Amino acid sequence: MKTAALSVSSEECFQPGLIPRSPRLLETLLANLDGMVYRCRADAQRTMEFVSEGCLPLTGHLPEALLLNQQLSFEQLIHEDDRELVRWHIGECLRQRRRFDVECRIVCADGSVRWVWDRGVAIYNATGEVEAVEGFMQDVTERKEAAQALQEAERRYRSIFENAIEGVFQTTPDGTYIAVNPALARIYGYRSPEDLIVSLRDIRHQLYVESERRSEFMRLMEQHGSVSNFESRVYRRDGDIIWISENARAVHDDAGTLMFYEGTVEAITERKLYEAEIRHQATHDALTGLPNRNMLHDHLQRAIQARQKGSMTVVAFVDLDQFKYINDSLGHQVGDELLKTVAQRLLSCLRDTDMVARQGGDEFVLVLQNQSGEAGIAEVMQRILAAVARPWPVGEREFHITSSIGVSRYPEDGKDVETLLKKADSAMYKAKEQGRNNFQFFAPWMDTQVSNRLDMLISLRRALDQEEFRLFYQPKLSLSNGRIIGAEALIRWQSPEQSMVAPDRFIPFAEEAGLIVPIGEWVLRTACRQNRAWQDAGLLAIPVAVNISPRQMNQSLIDFVANVLRDSGLAASWLELEITENVVMKDAEKTVATLHALKSLGLKISVDDFGTGYSSLSYLRRFPVDALKIDKSFVRDIARDADSAAIVKAVISLAHILNLRVIAEGVEDEQQHDFLRENGCDEVQGYYFGKPMSVEDFTLRLRDEAIRGAAGK
Repeated sequence: MKTAALSVSSEECFQPGLIPRSPRLLETLLANLDGMVYRCRADAQRTMEFVSEGCLPLTGHLPEALLLNQQLSFEQLIHEDDRELVRWHIGECLRQRRRFDVECRIVCADGSVRWVWDRGVAIYNATGEVEAVEGFMQDVTERKEAAQALQEAERRYRSIFENAIEGVFQTTPDGTYIAVNPALARIYGYRSPEDLIVSLRDIRHQLYVESERRSEFMRLMEQHGSVSNFESRVYRRDGDIIWISENARAVHDDAGTLMFYEGTVEAITERKLYEAEIRHQATHDALTGLPNRNMLHDHLQRAIQARQKGSMTVVAFVDLDQFKYINDSLGHQVGDELLKTVAQRLLSCLRDTDMVARQGGDEFVLVLQNQSGEAGIAEVMQRILAAVARPWPVGEREFHITSSIGVSRYPEDGKDVETLLKKADSAMYKAKEQGRNNFQFFAPWMDTQVSNRLDMLISLRRALDQEEFRLFYQPKLSLSNGRIIGAEALIRWQSPEQSMVAPDRFIPFAEEAGLIVPIGEWVLRTACRQNRAWQDAGLLAIPVAVNISPRQMNQSLIDFVANVLRDSGLAASWLELEITENVVMKDAEKTVATLHALKSLGLKISVDDFGTGYSSLSYLRRFPVDALKIDKSFVRDIARDADSAAIVKAVISLAHILNLRVIAEGVEDEQQHDFLRENGCDEVQGYYFGKPMSVEDFTLRLRDEAIRGAAGK
């Protein structure tokens, strides 16, 4: 095999001026080369005249397979995608009479592809023509793949660097940029990385809003060699301020010398704004923007600690008078606008060092620092009362909303936040009792009143559980014949401690404690059962009226009423629901639908306290109501006040035009009775005809009525 592979002439073993060498020596030398030595003719096929033994390890082919193109030619050995390039390159080198040097791929006997480095020279004859080509082909696959891997890594790094969403940078320790990517240029508002590097030459002063952040950056680098989540405010090129977060490390050479800093930058302005919004929401009221209860406590605590010697820290508890009336009659949207207006008015009365917070509902708390005496405090309170009471326009109408204020002082009235707030609250309730639209300083005796209020709420819960409530019934009479034609169920509280308690003393507390709904449901169930009991006893069948609270209108009232009628066995025609005018107009569209659903059950509906609120005639015409009840405040003065008399006449006329019954409540004397009868009022109720009676007394009244009716027949 070796003889065939060498197949050289004697001339090839001797060269002029060299010591003659034996073919055996040349064979050994070529065999030890890591690659393939070859000689080929200068024909189109590059016909091989000599191939060394390195052919087998390089290509997987025996040398004789290529010799004289016995099995494949040199051209066939070259990968088909590289043949044209190799042919062109070697041809150019031969024409220019210089060595060739080319890298290409070959296809080995097993089908694998390897990279080779092919280099050689042309052999010329005596006439200067190319006689042959001699060359050496060496496997460079590992080097080539390593180079390609490096190029790919560089390409990927460059792609990451260029296309990263985060900014990437390198800076010198003295604060100039060496390299930045496009993302960082965009974050900082520059046209390109080059523009940023040229323009931003002093990071400390040009970039950081607070220049000391650069000092902190350097300190952390010196101490830890890196920074993580380093948040700062920085300037963009246009002067806007944004938030960024940096992660960076110090880069040293082999000798440990600091060369530069490198890292990434993330724009976090939106996150910081969101975090600030979350913090604001946690400490401020969403409606008014004022500090909320949490922030109030923190601020008051700091105000106590910062009090100057000889001065007072003042807490003022402000509660709007009759805010519930506005909310119920005009709706929550109007009520919200009122709260925002009041918040601004309170702010206008205070200094920068003072605070106003919204405690909740229609309650506000003011914290006044370093007050010298009660005279100065009183002056501020009067200013607040006047500011709140300024006219407040709503559409074409104008309201005058007043407030009641309770004042406590540190250190005189309390030494901690909770005590000061509690005592200011107590003083505020005293201001309410004094007629509203005033302020009161806390006094020790007020604690007893607060205790009484709390006792009342506790007792109300007990009263509901232990069935201490009672229903009294006041008769309604026809003005045409004086006969009883109905009754109104009125709640009383049979308290073990206080005997009989009137509703005006405990209903407001029930509203405040959220007990008015279960109490109202008890009234409706009890009244329906009692009316059915009277009918079962053979007494006069009359409708019984029950008042519905505003909060009940927000419950599943329709289903509840239907269930009560079914459970009691009372026909719906013997039940009348009384709903105040303000509740009816609170959400007119919704109320129309609710009233129609109630009316479909077969019961009667009347509008209570008519004339005290406001009603649109267009809505009143659409409401499926049966009667209007004239408020007792108008009935009381009809005999001596022309305006009240005119209003009552107008209501009677309006009701009859709309085919509604008219009921006058609070009739207490003969003059009122005569006026109402003369002006066509249909029904009356009041002390002149009978006070609210217990079940036993009203039962006797019904029996007397039955006897009187029988005698009349």
